[in-house]
Formats: sequence, C-alpha cells, structure tokens
Amino acid sequence: MSLELEVFSDLSEQLNYNLPDFPLYVRKGDLHQFDRFAAACHWHPDLEFIFVLDGAIEYFVNGETVLIEMGNGIFVNSKRLHYGFSTDKVDCSYIVVAIHPSLLGESTHVGKMYLDEKFGQDTEDYILLTSQIPWENEVLLSLKQIYNDMNSNTCNPLRLLSQVTSLCACIGDHIQKVSGHLNDDQSWMAVRKMTGFIHHHYDLKVTLDDIAVAGSICRSRCCELFSKYIGQTPNTYLVRYRIQKSCEMLLETNRSISEIAMVCGFQSASYFSYVFRKETGLTPQDYRKKVTLSIH
Repeated sequence: MSLELEVFSDLSEQLNYNLPDFPLYVRKGDLHQFDRFAAACHWHPDLEFIFVLDGAIEYFVNGETVLIEMGNGIFVNSKRLHYGFSTDKVDCSYIVVAIHPSLLGESTHVGKMYLDEKFGQDTEDYILLTSQIPWENEVLLSLKQIYNDMNSNTCNPLRLLSQVTSLCACIGDHIQKVSGHLNDDQSWMAVRKMTGFIHHHYDLKVTLDDIAVAGSICRSRCCELFSKYIGQTPNTYLVRYRIQKSCEMLLETNRSISEIAMVCGFQSASYFSYVFRKETGLTPQDYRKKVTLSIH
C-alpha cells in the first residue's frame, strides 16, 4: 500500500469496537439519539450491516437513498459514504454490525485478493436485505445472533469470528460487479478525504480552507461537492459531526459539559450549549438525562 493510501485509510471514521484488539462493532441504536434524527455522513473500511428492529430508516449510500422497513436490513460495502436518518424525525431501533477487514484475513495474500475482488471499488455499494429471500433472511438472523452472542455472559470471540466470516462470505457469494462505478470518480475521492479530515480534526479549529486543502480543491469546489454529495455545507457537516460526537460522550462517559465542549472543538461550554440546543432542541444536560432515562 502506498503512503498516500495509508494516510487516506487513516482518515476513516474510527469505530469504538466492543472488545479490545478485536475490530468488531456490534450495537443496538435508536435514531432519536442523533441530532435531527440523522447520523453524520461518514465512511470506514469496515463492512457494515443494519437490521431494523422497529420503525423504518432512510439510508444514504454514495448518493442514493433507500428505505429500510422493520424486519429488513442493508449491507453497506467498504469505504462508501453512508448514514441513516428519518426525514419526518420518527424514531427507529436497529442493530448495527461493522466488521473490519483485518478480521477477514486482510493481512494475508489470499484474503486481500478475495476482499479486493468482492468488496472493492468496482462492486455494489449496498445490498438491501429482506426476510422474503432465503439467503438474505439467513443474514438477518445471523445479525441478531451475533448481537446476542456479543452481549452474552459467555461471549466467545472465536464463535463471533466464525459468524462474521460466514456472514461476509455469504455476501461475497451474491455481490455483483458494477462497471463505471462512482467510487472511481475523483469527486468522491475528494469528498471522502474532506469528510475524513473532519473526522480526525473536529476537536481543533477547522476552517473552510482547511477542509478544501484536505480534498486538494478550492473553496468553491469544496462547497459544491458537499452540496452535491452530502446535501450540507462543509460548516454544517462539521458542526453536526461535532454535535454527534458530543452526544456520544454525553451518553458513554461521565465527562463534564465543559470538558466535552473542549474535546469536541467548541470555544466554550456556553457556546457549546447554545449550538447544541439550536441543533437538538435540548441543552447538553437535558439530553444526557433524557436519553439515559430512555435507555434504562
């Protein structure tokens, strides 16, 4: 891998895996936990699966939006821009499973060749999964089983490894090649570099010039690409990403509001509270109380 590609890979979204040194992310989620019922648009090398438990979710993948209803799901390919949301701000509960390629033999020659062939740039961005098609229903059932096993008192990493390997092999058997893929386009590359820059520098002072330079383009082209591919201005994306990260910290840590404000790139706790309330309709303190109560 070239130095440029290594740096580019490092700009991906960093997932908080369940087990140390075992890059498998398995969680239940609810849309109401996100600002405006929408996760931040992001990408990562992990293969991602969503299984909708209740409600419905709209899912954006590389410029296309699909609706996933209760009992169905989606597979999102590696390094694709994606996020889930609800236009009508209606809640949805789901299981998310994200599998890093290193669990699938990426470090071996044979494994890398297989992953490049099945989950590379010239294959489908996503596959919708429904309970009506037998092999897709098996995938959905596997997602529930993986979630249950991850949260079992006798969690067995070898069993989990076997399950996720089988899961991805099943997708590999059915995924299709796509000619003239958007992922090869330089515009998509620039967007991924710019969003990746934000993922890794949201805690610092970030300007429009910084974001544009990350994509090796000018300011006006930067704004044009964000509008075309993400539907937001670069600054709106930055602010909402900071808010999403602050929401995670409010729920998952005992950090003070002031500390979270600093870590998420806000100038002060008061400014953080102002922006947070403007975006979510709640103060950070009220959000922490409300969502914590809804979980328990």
